[in-house]
Amino acid sequence: MDAMGGDLGPAEVVAAVQLVLADAAMDPVTLVGDEAVLRPLLAAAGLADNPRVSIHHASEVITMEDKPLQALKRKKDSSMVRAIDLVKTGAARVTISCGNTGALMAGSTLRLRMMEGVERPALAAVIPREGGHFILIDAGANPEPRPEHLVHNAILGANYAKVILGVANPRVGLISIGTEEGKGNTLTTETNDRLKRINGIINYVGPVEGFQVFRDTVDVIVCDGFVGNTLLKTWESLAKFITSLLKQELKANPLRMGGAVLAKGAFDALKSRMNPDRYGGAPLLGVRGNILKAHGSSNRHALASAIRAAAKIIHQDLYQHTESDVARANALLAAPAPVATPAS
Repeated sequence: MDAMGGDLGPAEVVAAVQLVLADAAMDPVTLVGDEAVLRPLLAAAGLADNPRVSIHHASEVITMEDKPLQALKRKKDSSMVRAIDLVKTGAARVTISCGNTGALMAGSTLRLRMMEGVERPALAAVIPREGGHFILIDAGANPEPRPEHLVHNAILGANYAKVILGVANPRVGLISIGTEEGKGNTLTTETNDRLKRINGIINYVGPVEGFQVFRDTVDVIVCDGFVGNTLLKTWESLAKFITSLLKQELKANPLRMGGAVLAKGAFDALKSRMNPDRYGGAPLLGVRGNILKAHGSSNRHALASAIRAAAKIIHQDLYQHTESDVARANALLAAPAPVATPAS
C-alpha cells in the first residue's frame, strides 16, 4: 500500500491499517514509504511488533502537482512506483494508492502492461442505487474510447460486480440518451451492436437512460471516462448536498429536531448508504495486476474500506476470470457479424 501519497498523510494510512487488522482474518499489509516516518507511526498505533504489518522503504513521493510521466521518470524510488513494482514481482497481490491518479494509471500501465486482449484500462466505482449498488465504468481513466474499449469495460465491470457486490449474473447497461435502437452518438450505437453480439458472456440488458441510473435497473453501467467521471463527481457532490440540506432543515425548529431524534436510526442508515467512503476506492481494471485507486482525501475509514475491498479482489481471483471472458468476447467479435434475415 502506497502510504505517502494521500492528502491526509501517512498517519491516516496507519490508522486505517489499525482498523482493519482488528479483524484476525485480514491479510498482511505492506506499507510502502519512508521508513523513518512510518516506524514511529506504527509504534504509536501499537503495530510495531505486529507480524501482519511490514514496511517497504521508498525515499520519494509523487505529489498531486507532479506531471505523471515526468514524475515516473524522475522519482523511481517513489512510494507509488515501488508499490506497483511489488505487484509486478508478485510480492504483493494488490496495491492501494490515494496519490496522483494520472501517475498511478500511467505507472500501472507502463510497468504492469495490459491484460491480454485489453487495450485500455478503466476505473470502476461503486455507487448506491435503489435496493443496492451498481458499478460505474469507466469512472475517468479513458475519456475518448473506441467501441471495443467499452466492450472490454463491460466485461471488466461485470466481473468486478461479481466480486465486490456478490451478484452472480450482473445486469449490464450502456448509458445513452434513450433506450430505443439507434439513439445516441456513434460511439454508443456501435458499442450497443457489439455488446449484443457478446450477450451470454455478459448479461447485457441494453441501453439505459439517465433517469434509470439510480433505479434497480442494472448492476453495471458502461460509459466513456468523460461521462463516467462527470457522473461520479456529480453524485458525490449531490450526496453531500442532500446530507447538508437535511441537517439544515431538521434544525429549523424544535419540533423537527424532536422528530429527528426519533428517526435517528433511519438517518444513520441513509448516511451509511450514501457515504462515498463505503467501498473506499476504484480499481484500475484491465492491467496485469490488481491496482486500487482511493480518493486523495480519503480518511482512515475510506482507506480501511479500500483494504477490505482489496482482500475480496485477492480471494475471488478477479484477474483470471476477467481475462478468460475477454478472450471469448474478442474471438466472437473477430468473426463476421451475423447478417439479418429479411422478414418475409
